[in-house]
Amino acid sequence: MSGHVYDSIKERLLDGDYPAGSRVSVEALRAEFTVSKQPIMEALRQLAADGIVEILPQIGCVVVGYSPRDVEDFFEIFAAFEGALAGAAAQRRTPRDVEGLQRVLDSVTARSNRAGHDESATYRRENREFHAAIHRIVASPIMADSSRRLWDLSDFLINTTGTPLPLSYVTSERHREHGEIVKAIADGDAGKARALMEAHIRETPKHIAGGATTASAASAS
Repeated sequence: MSGHVYDSIKERLLDGDYPAGSRVSVEALRAEFTVSKQPIMEALRQLAADGIVEILPQIGCVVVGYSPRDVEDFFEIFAAFEGALAGAAAQRRTPRDVEGLQRVLDSVTARSNRAGHDESATYRRENREFHAAIHRIVASPIMADSSRRLWDLSDFLINTTGTPLPLSYVTSERHREHGEIVKAIADGDAGKARALMEAHIRETPKHIAGGATTASAASAS
């Protein structure tokens, strides 16, 4: 039961449903999931270990807020890690892998185009679907598990920094970059795949800030 509770609360946090600094009510969650306090606290302790919430004495559970410098530092590390995975995928890919990766890219891009901006909440999951396809090519359980935890924190930072879903303003650009990464992997160019992926991830803090600016301008017009 605590696993289900953990997954459900985590998805809300990664979607930005809880703003940074907000309190997470244990009693409200207990009533919602109709469980005792124990599985709720177990789930929140797991989320605290993930760096998403913190449990403070006399206060309760609070959603973590990270500074702009923290965000930039994280995405520098994340870019290097995902770059290494992309480079490894270029070295290990088979023709079947490339065909599968291209199908995922085409499917994700088509769904995103049909959804449009108003339905852009799906972008987070579609984006992870694309990157997970690259991870499957690498076929490294250790790297995949580490990447999953980094992706959780990445999604959390994106959706609790600035406006919700800031990357929805640059989806076409992100899909174009995905296409370039796929081509480098297909060509077996590990150096280029690594460099493209690093640049793709490293730009995220700028897009977060840009999304906040664009959203403010759009709401004012």
